Amino acid sequence: MSRHSTDLPRRDVAGPLDGVRVVELAGIGPGPFAAMLLADLGADVVRVDRPGPSPLGGDPARDVTNRNKRSVLVDLKSPEGPAVVRALAARAEILTEGYRPGVAERLGVGPEECMAANPALVYGRMTGWGQRGPLASRAGHDIGYIATAGALSMIGAPDGRPAVPVNLLGDYAGGSLYLTTGVLAALLTARATGRGQVVDAAIVDGAAHLTAMFWGMLAEGTWQDARGRNLLDGGCPHYGVYETADGGWMAVGALEPQFYAVFVSLLGLDGVALPDRTDRRNWPALREVFTSRFKTATRGEWTAVFEGTDACVAPVLSLHEAAGHRHLTGRGTYPEAYGITQPAPAPRFSDTPGTLRLPPALPGAHTSEVARDWGVPELLKDDC
Repeated sequence: MSRHSTDLPRRDVAGPLDGVRVVELAGIGPGPFAAMLLADLGADVVRVDRPGPSPLGGDPARDVTNRNKRSVLVDLKSPEGPAVVRALAARAEILTEGYRPGVAERLGVGPEECMAANPALVYGRMTGWGQRGPLASRAGHDIGYIATAGALSMIGAPDGRPAVPVNLLGDYAGGSLYLTTGVLAALLTARATGRGQVVDAAIVDGAAHLTAMFWGMLAEGTWQDARGRNLLDGGCPHYGVYETADGGWMAVGALEPQFYAVFVSLLGLDGVALPDRTDRRNWPALREVFTSRFKTATRGEWTAVFEGTDACVAPVLSLHEAAGHRHLTGRGTYPEAYGITQPAPAPRFSDTPGTLRLPPALPGAHTSEVARDWGVPELLKDDC
């Protein structure tokens, strides 16, 4: 592999986090995804699963968020269970958990207990509401967190209901990515000072943080606090989606003047004769023109017109279609590994790329080897 290549690597190449040991206390949603990201980048992630079925059911062999990890079984409610987790924490640099506030403490594996065994430990906490605040102890899910943070109100048509962005915006963008950033930043400090710390990653905080640019635009008066009326929320006719003759959709992002000129030209329109796009009063009229024009051909036909140009127009693809797109296949963005088509590790590194080293970890499948590799014989006790 070239020194500066960012192509997908061999499975035996170590990633940038090679040698970093991570304990993941098993949970659902953003916690496993954050640990997967660390594992993709080379960390030795040991997932501590509890005996019994998964809370969400499903086939663990196809849970892609548990790839590149090893799993051990520990009953945290048994007399010996918490001590086993503390023994793992004593040999790790990072521990992540996604319990409600106070649960880890009641189980005997909270920050105080784990950091007593390892003062340099970075203890990452993934919750929706955070460790403190009036709602900290309440249950919740992605949709409620992004609703409370104000992010959900920004998505959707002006005359319709807010559009639900699956759980990408809250759980993964506002949660997992902030937890990962936080524990890695704290790891730098811990390695420099020998002191670990607790990272409180709340989805409401992360989702709010993602709206930073729009708070600036609100302050300068260039953003309305109402969905579907602004430049980037579908209110702008040259930044939105349009239905095609066959019921498909095309995504248009022709914001800059030079890209807009290419867009309208390839759409078969006279840009000079169109209403001035800089005057928002003309946006409804422009949208009608674009809507009518896109309805004259199929998604495939419009794709052929726009692909390879600077019009900033793309077909809206399904997951299966995206996996087969020529650009993504050319980059290896959706490889097949262990019988599952899945996204490749991201981002890419020229010298220490992430890899798909291991299939999704089956609960307890690696107890013996982790006991050996980490030097934690307590894992081998029958009652754990």
